[in-house]
Amino acid sequence: MIHSVTTSVAGKQIKIETGKMARQADGAVVVSCGNNVVLVTAVSSHKSTDLDFFPLSVEYQERFYASGKIPGGYFKREGKPTTDAVLTSRLIDRPIRPLFPEGYRFETQVVATPLSVDGQFPIEILASLGASAALHISDIPFGGPTTAMQVGRVEGVFIANPNPQQKANSDLDIIVAGTKNGLLMVEGETKFISEADVLAALKFAHQLMVPLFMAQDELREKTGSVKKREFKIATIDESWVKEVKEFLTPKISDAFKIKTKIERYAAVAKAAEQATEVFVLPKPQTEQALLKKQLSQQVEDVKYHIARELALSGVRLDGRGLKDVRNIRCEVGLLPRAHGSGLFTRGETQVLGAVTLGTGDDEQMIDSMLSNETRRFMLHYNFPPYSVGEVGRFGGQGRREIGHGNLAERGVKAVIPTQTAFPYTIRIVGDVLESNGSSSMGTVCSATLALLDAGVPITSNVSGVAMGLVKEGDRFSILTDILGDEDHLGDMDFKVAGNAHGITALQMDIKIDSVDFSIMEQALAQAKDGRLHILAEMEKVIHAPRGQLSEYAPRVETIKIHPDKIRDVIGSGGKVIRSITETYGVKIEIENDGQVHISSSDLKAIEDAKNMIQQLVAEAQVGAVYKGRVVKITDFGAFVEVLPNTQGLLHISEIAVERIRAVTDVLSEGDEIEVKVLDIDRTGRIKLSRKALLQA
Repeated sequence: MIHSVTTSVAGKQIKIETGKMARQADGAVVVSCGNNVVLVTAVSSHKSTDLDFFPLSVEYQERFYASGKIPGGYFKREGKPTTDAVLTSRLIDRPIRPLFPEGYRFETQVVATPLSVDGQFPIEILASLGASAALHISDIPFGGPTTAMQVGRVEGVFIANPNPQQKANSDLDIIVAGTKNGLLMVEGETKFISEADVLAALKFAHQLMVPLFMAQDELREKTGSVKKREFKIATIDESWVKEVKEFLTPKISDAFKIKTKIERYAAVAKAAEQATEVFVLPKPQTEQALLKKQLSQQVEDVKYHIARELALSGVRLDGRGLKDVRNIRCEVGLLPRAHGSGLFTRGETQVLGAVTLGTGDDEQMIDSMLSNETRRFMLHYNFPPYSVGEVGRFGGQGRREIGHGNLAERGVKAVIPTQTAFPYTIRIVGDVLESNGSSSMGTVCSATLALLDAGVPITSNVSGVAMGLVKEGDRFSILTDILGDEDHLGDMDFKVAGNAHGITALQMDIKIDSVDFSIMEQALAQAKDGRLHILAEMEKVIHAPRGQLSEYAPRVETIKIHPDKIRDVIGSGGKVIRSITETYGVKIEIENDGQVHISSSDLKAIEDAKNMIQQLVAEAQVGAVYKGRVVKITDFGAFVEVLPNTQGLLHISEIAVERIRAVTDVLSEGDEIEVKVLDIDRTGRIKLSRKALLQA
């Protein structure tokens, strides 16, 4: 049976329907708004796994037919997920993941497939809503409903789920997800808006979520409020657990007094090894595999409680205060051939940033469902396994690397100069060399150092910091510049990038049901203090862009010509522009508005090419003297080319001081002579004189 509910958010009608499509899934809904339609399904296996984590996968499957496009490329079909698809999958995943019950180890998959997209409503918002609705109406254990909202702000007015035109004029772009009780996830970028304005945007979004929570509850009632499936967590002998914890607690407590991560991990591993010798190896061999797994769980449980109690009492694993930032070291100019480089080290997190400058030919071309576009700024993030002292497989970038790179790119993007001010393609690579917390914010810092070292005229310096939270009942501690363990064992990972004037990017993930706005307000204020401290340390090393580009960077010079003259520079079949590029060894890019970008590593070649182009597009001026070439002779005078593709008439009476009987008595085709422009009429015809110069 088909069931549906309809609600309205900020004047836009949203419909959720079930029972028509994908009926064999545990939960399936079609969410629509205007011409935008997305199918979301949820399936969870009835067979438990032996994994020690929740095996949830979320897939956003792009379908180009949804926007009436055929994919580019040789195969003309959708291939591996695009960057946008990966980022959307993460946006759907992050709010729902913490709402599954503890100990649920059944493989679960959520798939969102856009069926119709017009680009006027953020399809990822409908997909996120659909994921929650599909889980909510199913028998899969899920503590929702959740929903998401995109927020923009135009001329000081907040806008829910803005269209592309509104987004283009907005000073913030934030996606917020939450439950009825509070926020679960925040992701977005802003143009240096204040902490108070960010908080107001989050409150605005959460208030508008209420109708969507109610709609999902209504749909669940209409479908019969299917009973959630029961599952059993493997029971463990309580007396054995008690003995293990009593054995482990003092040893792990001592380990947590060690400030260095590698040594601390080694001490915890030694405690686990000793516990294995005492509580596992004496048991029958048939029981040892299960006991080892249970022992591992107890080690994590003891670590969890000890670390959290330390944080709640104001003590951190590395001895810092709750608001303290780790020691910072910065260095620039490390890489001779890179166009700019910066090494940022904060405690045991270290990121090497490298900048490469290119021309328009280096812009990234993107074939998306809605459009084909190019990007002149890119930031790529790499997280090799050696950065955490591990051995791992190298291959393509995982979702985590793509997501962290996107966040760092958003943090830096706000300060990248316009193409008019700096006509280069800019690529930044952030290589994480060591990691112990917030490598994405370390990438923001290393990127800023590298941009300054490269001489890029960024509009401001930015830095980033990651905030953590430990909350037990009414007790809570907010931690500045969190360690990896504080992220893993805490309740929040909240990253904020920006400068003294405001925020450029933020990302928050919550592991508990939700977080209220009073905690958010305190975390934002504490984050500002942290990032300003980091920025001050960075600026001790370099505070302004270098005065010149690297000798290995291409030079780009831009001149402006009249759009009507573009054809003169290109020539028939591209003959003229090809001749210039081959003669001088330069690259030339011409935009529709008449901007001409000339690039080369040879400054003289750029200057020569520029002079040639300026000659091609130059226009004759009354009173100016030109050295021209006679191109045609008639009975009444000669036509003289004074500029490329520009001819004027030299009347027979203006050839010589004395009167002449025939033009050929004085001139021949191909002669080079100096002439003066006497007049240019309304139609552009040019009147020349040689006599005026002879008389002078």
